[in-house]
Amino acid sequence: MFTGIIETCGRIAEAARKGGNLSLAIESEISHALKVDQSVAHEGVCLTVTQVEGNIHCVDVVEETLQRTRLGKLRAGDRVNLERSLRVNARLDGHIVQGHVDALGICKEITDREGSVLMEFAFPVRYRNMLVDKGSITINGVSLTVIEPGDERFRVTVIPYTWEHTTLGQLKTGDEVNLEFDILAKYFARHMEAYTRP
Repeated sequence: MFTGIIETCGRIAEAARKGGNLSLAIESEISHALKVDQSVAHEGVCLTVTQVEGNIHCVDVVEETLQRTRLGKLRAGDRVNLERSLRVNARLDGHIVQGHVDALGICKEITDREGSVLMEFAFPVRYRNMLVDKGSITINGVSLTVIEPGDERFRVTVIPYTWEHTTLGQLKTGDEVNLEFDILAKYFARHMEAYTRP
């Protein structure tokens, strides 16, 4: 379980295919403090630490995750958002995040608002009932507030600190992003689907 509040950005030291999986070695300021079997969100994807050596930790990305996320496009030198799992006694500063990506979105527009950045994303229409105005969404692991949700697009405003201290500041129009919709919205949508089913 995570909050969508990014601790730090790591750098991909190595990305290598092993059969159908992708093995990633990530260098970061928190890697030395990680333990094998620990869950860490990488660009919003919950992955298990398999090895720790100094300031580098390793994870494996399975085929299903590669198909559902943008992790397969990572290359050596790329930055990634990192967040360790939530402690039970910690403040929930973002929102409840599972680290299970629901869909890929596309960055459609980036507008500098002189103090913040307005971003617009396209997403698969089948998820339109997961978004509400002022609700929560996770983009590449970053907890953000939805504004102006439509059937296939939504917007978020990113403050300068988040822009500078996460990988959101590297996005360009046309880039894919990992989207995780609010777990409460997913449970409610499922409940309503069962309730309205004949």
